[in-house]
Amino acid sequence: MACAETVALPDFITAFYTQPLFRAERFVLRWAAGARSTDDNVATLSQGSATHFAVWEVSERRNDQVLLAQVGGRTYSWLQAGDGKLRFGSVVVPVRGRAGMLTLGPVFHSLLSAHKYYSRALLAGAARRLASV
Repeated sequence: MACAETVALPDFITAFYTQPLFRAERFVLRWAAGARSTDDNVATLSQGSATHFAVWEVSERRNDQVLLAQVGGRTYSWLQAGDGKLRFGSVVVPVRGRAGMLTLGPVFHSLLSAHKYYSRALLAGAARRLASV
């Protein structure tokens, strides 16, 4: 998603994980997975001093991007800010099914369309927050 100006990664992380839509996800993660997270946790993640946030751990971090891996899970989230663009991606790592073929599994497969819409809404929400600052 294009931005009018270059945004620093810490600002993007803060806008992304503190927006109303993701606050709702944080509530669900706390309720469903016991993964409590606060705005202070977001701040330490954004500044690079945290290695863990909610159900994710920092897998890799560079000046302009961060890759988060779900602890004990199969999902990854990636955020990048630079060159006047904001980027967000997520991936579910497939597993071998009973027939030996790689598959996402029925739960992940059934949620894929909704997840694509949700991911776009998260990115747009973060961009709006950054534009209003």
